Amino acid sequence: MKALIIDDEKKARHLIRILLTENCPEITSIDEAEDLEMGVQMIKEQQPDIVFLDIEMPKYTGLQILEFFEPNEVTFEIIFVTAYNEYAVEAFKLTATDYLLKPVDKKELIHAVYKAKKQIEKSTASNKIQEIKFFFEQLALNKIALEIPKGILFVSHEDILFFEADGMYTNVFIKGKEPQLICKPIKHFAMQLEGKSVFYKPHRSYLVNLKHLKELSKNNGFYLIMENNKRIPLSIEKKEEFLQLVSDIF
Repeated sequence: MKALIIDDEKKARHLIRILLTENCPEITSIDEAEDLEMGVQMIKEQQPDIVFLDIEMPKYTGLQILEFFEPNEVTFEIIFVTAYNEYAVEAFKLTATDYLLKPVDKKELIHAVYKAKKQIEKSTASNKIQEIKFFFEQLALNKIALEIPKGILFVSHEDILFFEADGMYTNVFIKGKEPQLICKPIKHFAMQLEGKSVFYKPHRSYLVNLKHLKELSKNNGFYLIMENNKRIPLSIEKKEEFLQLVSDIF
C-alpha cells in the first residue's frame, strides 16, 4: 500500500515515516507534503491508499480536503493526525478511518493502518463485485440464463427457437440442442424478453423467436412453422395483429 503524509511540521512527518517503516510492512511507499494544496496534487498524481492528514495547517486545514475532490475521486483512506482532540467529531464526519493524537502512539498507529487496510480490502472486493455485476448485465443483453438440474445454461437469444408452456414449467427449444425443461412458467420468460422485439407471443402457450420462423400455414387454422418444423398455433385474437404486421413489413 502507498501512504502520503500531509503535515506542515517536518518533525511530525518524519516521526510518522519512521513509525510506518519500522512497524507497518504493508506500507511499501511513503511520500510527504507540507501543506494541503501540495498534498491534493500528490493524491491526484500518485493515488495513495492511505493519507495521514494533519488538521491545523496554514491557509487550508485538513478538514477542507474533500473540497478539492469529486465524490468518485475519494479512493483513499484518511487518518487524521493532530494535537487537538476537539476536532475528532468533525474529522469523523468526513468518514475518516481513524483519528490519532500527537505525539503519535505506535500501537494506535498500527491499529489505524490495520483498520485502513481492512477498509481498502472491503472496498476492493465491493468494486470487483460491481465489475462482475456489470459484466453479467452486459451478458444479459444477448443471453438468457436457464436453470437446469446440472447448473445454469447461458443461451444466446439468437439460438432460441421458441418457448413452450408445460403447466408451471417451460420447454425451451434451442437450435442444435435437445429441448430443456425449465422450472419456470412461460410468463417468466415473456416478461424477461418483453423488450426484445424479435420474440413474439402468437399463443398463450408459446413465445417464438421470429428469426427462426419458416412459414405461416393456413391449413386447418393458422399455424407458424418454425425451422425445426414445429407447428405453433396462431390464436384467434392474435391472427389479425400478426397478419397486419406481415402486411405492413413485407
